[in-house]
Amino acid sequence: MKLVTFLTPTQQPRAGWLTADGDSSPGVVDMHAISGGQLPADMLSFIDDHERYRALIRENNWETARVTYLTSEIKLLAPLPNPRSFRDYIGFEMHMLNASRSFGHTIGPAWYEMPIFYFTNHQAIYGPGDDIKRPAKETRLDIELEIACIIGKKGSDIKAGEARPYIFGYTIFNDWTARAIQRREMEVPLGPHKGKDFANAIGPCIVTADEMDAYRYTITEADFADPLRFPPGPTDRLDLTMQTRINGVTVCEGNYKTAFYNFEQMIERASENGVNLMPGDILGSGTVGWGSLIENNFSVHRPLEPGDVVELEIEGIGTLTNTVV
Repeated sequence: MKLVTFLTPTQQPRAGWLTADGDSSPGVVDMHAISGGQLPADMLSFIDDHERYRALIRENNWETARVTYLTSEIKLLAPLPNPRSFRDYIGFEMHMLNASRSFGHTIGPAWYEMPIFYFTNHQAIYGPGDDIKRPAKETRLDIELEIACIIGKKGSDIKAGEARPYIFGYTIFNDWTARAIQRREMEVPLGPHKGKDFANAIGPCIVTADEMDAYRYTITEADFADPLRFPPGPTDRLDLTMQTRINGVTVCEGNYKTAFYNFEQMIERASENGVNLMPGDILGSGTVGWGSLIENNFSVHRPLEPGDVVELEIEGIGTLTNTVV
């Protein structure tokens, strides 16, 4: 299922799903409306008890229900507007190598020993079509092309080999970054601060984990060209092409299968030491190699300015579009 949150023509936020590709009347189904109130009106409530709700959908054949609204009648919002928390990892070695070179430092040995994350602002969530305001006086506004997973059930001390059932689904994530602010404040070795605080865009939908299983892939050494090392851990990934376009021009092409750490390893790391992961938590994959402008010192494209239209596209999910203002 491709789950969405949207504004109805009367400006009411609702949760639902997109109709299948090729439907003669493409649109969205309002899950609360078509179920007579048996399904919730918001996405977080659906995720909280999604196994029971999805059983209801199957039993009542609601997945094939007629559209409630045409896509032209509604506005898509961030599919999960109110995540309970938001961790972002640095999961791709190529991005680490490129960004470290641009910032004039080397990769710390600890990066090769564990998935590293920081907590980003789960209150600064934007969705498809939303305008992204450039922070005041920022001169090096950047984007980061990522995929994110949404946690579907509570758990702690989860081992990587047992983590997949905890993933509810996947979405596109644009980790907007103020590089000029970031460069200055990260002289203090405390991690990202205001440079990562202003905008996290996700969407256009959440694709449920079962639907993404069609992209399961076992990585080989051929997937990791020099100077990348072959990851020493689990070899399971999703084979998903990833692309960034700015004003219609492609500036990055990559694939999630080149991740050094997969989401299952990230879940293990996040839940260590008795830490509870909760339904509605989001984990970002980190930026795919060459998926940010800083990796080329803005030589591929200048820093983003008001009026720039940014499109992130990931196979199997769709395209997330935002405009800088």
